[in-house]
Amino acid sequence: MKQEYFKWYSPNLNKEVEMLVFGHAGYPVILFPTSMGSYHENKDQGLVESARWYIEQGLIQIFCPSSIDKESFYNKHIHPVHRIQNHTWYDKMLCHEIVERIKNNTGAGKVVVAGCSFGGYHAANFAFRHPGYVSHMFSMGGAFSIKNFMDGHWDDDVFYNSPEDYIHGLNDHELWNMDVVLGTSNWDICFDANLKLSKILAQRDIPHWLDIRQDREHDWPVWKEMFPHYLSRIKFF
Repeated sequence: MKQEYFKWYSPNLNKEVEMLVFGHAGYPVILFPTSMGSYHENKDQGLVESARWYIEQGLIQIFCPSSIDKESFYNKHIHPVHRIQNHTWYDKMLCHEIVERIKNNTGAGKVVVAGCSFGGYHAANFAFRHPGYVSHMFSMGGAFSIKNFMDGHWDDDVFYNSPEDYIHGLNDHELWNMDVVLGTSNWDICFDANLKLSKILAQRDIPHWLDIRQDREHDWPVWKEMFPHYLSRIKFF
């Protein structure tokens, strides 16, 4: 399984970004780490390994970028205005420095976004904010509101990065063409968040699959079962 390491200076973040890329060809899959996780977390925890067959067959390439959660949502030393601003710059970095460069790696002209736990939030938020870029969104154990990170602060940037709030008003037709999967379990600490988002999507008639696994914890073992299963939903040819 081919692995490459990239490091570059991001003009959007005004700092260096690191990323691992797995595979030699195929549909681009952006895989976000969990809360404050590093660019190599999904490799270290075996999630990339769970997709080895797809990677070695040249069906997918997995891109694992750095997160900046420590400087945005989890940075209690700065005002919430600056926390959410840091995240909006991260979103611009993803769009302009990664997605726009890899989305045409295949004929689809789009990417898959996926992640576990807080990575599931990142995947959902990016997909719903930029549905024209995304063909599939796989959230595993995600939650979809950022209010608890904002210490009561509320502005447009917070609203438009909190999917369970802004999705009510979305009208981009690409959203109805996206394959949306909400993976959870009845023991998942984010179970209620997934039920809530599923209800909101259903109210908008947005197609999606709420996948509820039984008697499984909010942890890597179930996510490593979900991820290759969800990858099978991609139309490779």
